[in-house]
Amino acid sequence: MNISRTFTIRQLTKEFSVTARTLRFYEDEGLIAPERRGQTRIYSPRDRARIILILRGRRVGFSLAEIREILDLYSGPGGSTAQMVHSRKKFVERIETLERQKIDIDESLHELRRGIAEIDQRLAQQQRPQAAE
Repeated sequence: MNISRTFTIRQLTKEFSVTARTLRFYEDEGLIAPERRGQTRIYSPRDRARIILILRGRRVGFSLAEIREILDLYSGPGGSTAQMVHSRKKFVERIETLERQKIDIDESLHELRRGIAEIDQRLAQQQRPQAAE
């Protein structure tokens, strides 16, 4: 018994903690294509899977254009192998970018902590003469 489950916009916004506007935006961008029944959008399991991939991609910093590339490969002929190879390449590139950003963030945190230590030291020095008075 193969029952094709469908989802409403309300169900998906609740499940993924996104706004209806976000889902409509992804539809306008051609990333998902829910069926229409009058004014009601009916989302298929395929749409739901694509939303998961879109949100995952956004969470790790992919642009919508990069997400579209990956989704388009998935939809194309021989897509699964091509998608995996392309996705792997994109993931490696994103990891490298995030690693560079992590180094920059760590260096910035170190500089800020050093600045706080210097400020604390100067404040302590300024308070010592006042305490003697």
